Amino acid sequence: MATQAHCAYCFESLSASLEKRPGLSLRQVETLWNKYNVDPTDSSLPEDPLEASDEEIEDATEEPAQSPYRPAAISRLLAPSPSTASSSSVQSMSSTPSGVSDASSATSKSSSRSSFFSLGRRLKKEKERVDDHPLFVTWNTVSKSGDKRLRGCIGTFEAQELDDGLRSYALTSAFDDTRFLPITPRELPILECGVTLLTNFEPILDPLDWVIGTHGLRISFTYHGRRYGSTYLPDVAREQGWTKDETMISLMRKAGWSGRKEDWRKVELNVVRYQGRQVRLGYREWREWRDWVEERGED
Repeated sequence: MATQAHCAYCFESLSASLEKRPGLSLRQVETLWNKYNVDPTDSSLPEDPLEASDEEIEDATEEPAQSPYRPAAISRLLAPSPSTASSSSVQSMSSTPSGVSDASSATSKSSSRSSFFSLGRRLKKEKERVDDHPLFVTWNTVSKSGDKRLRGCIGTFEAQELDDGLRSYALTSAFDDTRFLPITPRELPILECGVTLLTNFEPILDPLDWVIGTHGLRISFTYHGRRYGSTYLPDVAREQGWTKDETMISLMRKAGWSGRKEDWRKVELNVVRYQGRQVRLGYREWREWRDWVEERGED
C-alpha cells in the first residue's frame, strides 16, 4: 500500500530535479519521515532490518544453538520495521521461518555467520520482489479555496522497484504528460502529490462487474480496425460522481472512441479491474518535513 513517505519521496525527486541538486533515496526518505512523524526529538530509531551491521551479526552468532530465544539481529530481520508495518511486504517477510531455523541450527560460529549473511541477502531479495509494484504518480494543483485540478498523471502497469519507479514516474508525470506544460519551480508551493500502488488485477467478462471507489479499470478494444486502450485509477469514478455506464463511456472516449454513447455496449471490450488506494501529500507538509531534515543536517 502507498504511504505518505512515498509521496514525500516524489516531492523530493521533483524538487531535486528542479533545483539541480542530488536527491535523497527512498530508503533515506522513509527513515527520516518516520523519525519526524514518530518523535521529532528522537534520533535513536531502529536501524534498517535488512542491513544489520557485521557487529550485530557477529553478536547474534554468540547465542547457543539450542537457545529458545532469537538472537537480536534475527529478531530485527523478522519484525516489521516502523516504516513498513502496514505494507503487504511485512507478511511475506515474516512468513519465512525456514531461514531462521537454518541459521539457528548452525554448528559453528563461522557457519552460523555465513547463514546469517545468506539469510539477510535472501530476505532482502524477497523484500525487493514483494515491493515491486505497478504504480501511478499524480500531481494536482490546489487553489486557495481548496479546489484541485489535475496537473499530471502517468504510471505503468509493469511492476517497478519503488526507488527507481517512484522517482522516474514522479518526474515523467511532472514534465512529460502531453496534456499539460511541464511543471515549473514556481508551482511547487501549490502542488499535491498522489501515489497509487496497483494490485489485484482481474480480467472480467462483464464490463460493469466492478465497484465504484474500489476498482480501477484498464480497457482495450478494436474499433474500425484501430486498437485503443486507456485506464482510470480507482478513485476517479467516485470523485467525478459518475455511474458505471458514464465511467465506461468516458474511459472509451479517453481512449479515442468516437461512437455514439448509447452504442458503447456494442463494442467488444477487454476489461481488467484492479485495486489500489491513492495516498496524497501536500507541498506544505513536505516542506515542513524538508526544513526539519535540513535543520538536522540529515540530507
